[in-house]
Amino acid sequence: MLDYIEEILTTLKQNKLRAIMTGFSVSWGIFMLIILLGSGNGLQNGMENNFKNIAQNAIQIWPGKTSESFEGYGKGRNIQFTNEDYDLLKREMRGIDNISGRLYLWADVPITYGSEYANYTVTCVMPEFTNIRLFDMIKGRFINDLDISDKRKVVVLSQSIIDMLFKDKEPIGEYVKVGGIYFQVVGVINDPTNKDSKDAILPITTGQMVFNGANRISNLALTTTSSSVEENKKIEEEIKAFLARRHHFSTDDKEALHVWNTLDTVKTTQGVFRGIRLFIWIVGIMTVIAGIVGVSNIMIILVKERTKEIGIRKAIGASPWSVIQLVLSESLFITAIAGFVGMLAGMGILYMASNIISNISQTNNMLDKIFYNPSADFGVAMSATIVLILAGLLAGYIPARKAAAIKPIEALHDE
Repeated sequence: MLDYIEEILTTLKQNKLRAIMTGFSVSWGIFMLIILLGSGNGLQNGMENNFKNIAQNAIQIWPGKTSESFEGYGKGRNIQFTNEDYDLLKREMRGIDNISGRLYLWADVPITYGSEYANYTVTCVMPEFTNIRLFDMIKGRFINDLDISDKRKVVVLSQSIIDMLFKDKEPIGEYVKVGGIYFQVVGVINDPTNKDSKDAILPITTGQMVFNGANRISNLALTTTSSSVEENKKIEEEIKAFLARRHHFSTDDKEALHVWNTLDTVKTTQGVFRGIRLFIWIVGIMTVIAGIVGVSNIMIILVKERTKEIGIRKAIGASPWSVIQLVLSESLFITAIAGFVGMLAGMGILYMASNIISNISQTNNMLDKIFYNPSADFGVAMSATIVLILAGLLAGYIPARKAAAIKPIEALHDE
């Protein structure tokens, strides 16, 4: 075996430059395939991170302004949701799993604890909101039904606000001033997509009472009972038709409501990335094929240059199969070594890139929403490398057959 390997190395050394260039093209092909796959996964992971804080079957609806006249009502009317919209939808609309009204207070509400204070946007919601907007509960609890019915002055704060106001002190049970009014801290949350998010959340009934929200709702957020895009869209259309009847605007008025259907967006995004992955595979495979063609070319050249040697081998009794085996082993040697080098280099680069991005994401929350954990599945990388090696054998087979067909007398005469 060692003699066999030594013979292969000697042959390749005699054509060192060609062997190196061919090996490089093979390595580059598998390297680029892995890098492209990892980059595609990094982009997809980054996009999926944007949806980690929202239920995938969520629908959010914001009131807009009518753009056309309807039933005697002029265009340009501002649509205003109320508690009655929430109550009727929750009671009568089929296909709704969780629903919450949401009231936004004015921007930059001062929140104070002792001598520490800062301005934040405050949101007032219902208990079901935690099943729609997905928070990590760090400690304490979220808004509950008693908070709503009793209009309790309680607040749930994000970890970043807690760190700023309380430093190392335990916040649960403490009182903070929100817009000059005392609220008791009952929970600490974290946004899984943004550790620096600054959320201050009150019971919606308390917010409406204390901050003169009357019975107004800024928007409606809900989840459906279906994971089907078609069924989800059907429920969305039924809700829009219901609200159109309630607020007297045309169902064809595109400006009266603004809707974000998360499932529809997620499925569309997944379709885009399926196209990107297909494109990546096509580009990667074409790059690998270019390397395989290089292997075939160098084996043809090697066979041509070794015509006399092959003729002598056959003259002293070498069988056609042994000649084929010799050429195929050289082809296998080039593709195997170069393929595994390319695979390891690609996986190594992705591993380092993933660590660097992870470290940067500790201080920059936006990066992991764009590009996160660029990795290629090891099984896929190994399978691609094995396919590459088999393709290398196939590329060497035609020159090997040509070598096996050489007649000793013709080979000696050719030289």
